[in-house]
Amino acid sequence: MLKLDRLVNVLGGYGTRLVCAPASRDVPLRSVVVHDPADPRPATGDVFLAVGVGSAPEAVRLGAAARAAAVLVRDSGSGSDGGGGDGDGDDAAAEGRAAGVAVLLVDPAVSWSQLLGIVYGLVLEGRETEAGRGPTDLFAFADTLAGELGYPVTVEDQMSRVLAYSGSQQTADPVRLETILGRRVPEEMRGLLEGKGVFSHLAASDEPLFVEPSPEHGLRGRMVVAVRAGRELLGSIWVECQRPLAGRQRDRLADGARAVALHLLRSRVSADLERQVESDLVIQLVEGTTDAPALISRLGLPGGQFRVIALQAHVGAERHAAVLTAFERATTGFGWSRPGRSALFGNTLYTVLPCGNDAAPARDWVRAIVSVLPRGVIVPAGVGGPAEPARLPASRQEADESLALRAAVPAGPVVYDESWDEILLQRLRAAASSGRTPARGPVADLTRHDTEHGTRYVETLRAWLEAQGDLAAVATRLGVHPNTVRYRLRKMAAVTSLELDRPEKRLAMIIGLALHQG
Repeated sequence: MLKLDRLVNVLGGYGTRLVCAPASRDVPLRSVVVHDPADPRPATGDVFLAVGVGSAPEAVRLGAAARAAAVLVRDSGSGSDGGGGDGDGDDAAAEGRAAGVAVLLVDPAVSWSQLLGIVYGLVLEGRETEAGRGPTDLFAFADTLAGELGYPVTVEDQMSRVLAYSGSQQTADPVRLETILGRRVPEEMRGLLEGKGVFSHLAASDEPLFVEPSPEHGLRGRMVVAVRAGRELLGSIWVECQRPLAGRQRDRLADGARAVALHLLRSRVSADLERQVESDLVIQLVEGTTDAPALISRLGLPGGQFRVIALQAHVGAERHAAVLTAFERATTGFGWSRPGRSALFGNTLYTVLPCGNDAAPARDWVRAIVSVLPRGVIVPAGVGGPAEPARLPASRQEADESLALRAAVPAGPVVYDESWDEILLQRLRAAASSGRTPARGPVADLTRHDTEHGTRYVETLRAWLEAQGDLAAVATRLGVHPNTVRYRLRKMAAVTSLELDRPEKRLAMIIGLALHQG
């Protein structure tokens, strides 16, 4: 726990001096607040930075209103930029003694931004809990807030997923226990809260709201407040209590919402940086690099074989509208808690997944991503074949081809191992169509004849090739007599040179028919 004495000692190395300390220097400091003249809401905190305040008395009064134990004031006696005293700190000291607040005079050479970084780091450093949770851990904050309020606390994101919760669960009601175990608010309870207008309130207001108990649903009662950055709702804080919080407790909850917003913003920035590093490494892997084993190690993946998964996400007619959400879901959590590593490249999410000959883990991964996306999102996906790290570009190509095979009508991921034949024909079709389509040959000749005379020769040729010359099977497929098939084959031989006895001719006609069908 950070004490005033340590704050004074550390800041003394940066030209800041203590001019008044009415109380003991053993006072604990748990939070920081910066003066913001544009924010009409009262802000509270143990350390008050009087940024932009015009005089020492005013700064100390604002600090006292914020219930601060210590106020940092700019020294104007050495040519300061904002005015906070008369140079020797007499005014600041007198006002501090009257208000019972410690006053530290800041050297004009130290910028407010540098000072904020130092003070905030010191306060966070002192926040480690008895459970050993780190100072920047949101769980530590939940423990601290629960200790100050005297009630259990839960922090949730905007999707009602649990981000952190205070330690003791001995007095928790069934809803809290189920929420913590499931890591999110149960759907039935979300429906109940939505019917009470709780989520509408959170979307529109920063004021704490009391949710009446609902014993039949296992809910004892809640005080909830929105966590917001500007106009964006980041999440909410929930306090399990029997009656509405009032006075200092209510103010502390509102202050807690602002502190959690800072936590979540820092976490978001940190996560975005980690995502960018991970994405860059994955893109190098799937595009090809001589350092593939080293990149696999840097990504924290085990050795062995991998598969590349290519995934897109559409909402109705909006192509790729949900792929960013899919990327965020795929990269949520620490590396050790996620089986694969992902990158967003263009409109496609690529994931490198440890996976051998069995494609089941890849199917499970796609299913898990689909389960956390909003309803109505269409998620076509393709799974490449297993590959060593150096061969991941080939698996990526196979994943792309698998994705393209049935991207329009997805019905679960397309796995290359199971659809190689369709993909090969698609490759051949693409290769054949890249040049000039043959104007002559059996397929072209029979197509023209069907168009001009209304015959069914192309359909007959396709059925004969697919049935490998079995006349009975061809006749059944076409719904005609075998003699009709023989008759058509004789007529077709008069239109063009079939040479059905030559394997290379049959293969070329299969490719030609695939191109014709495409």
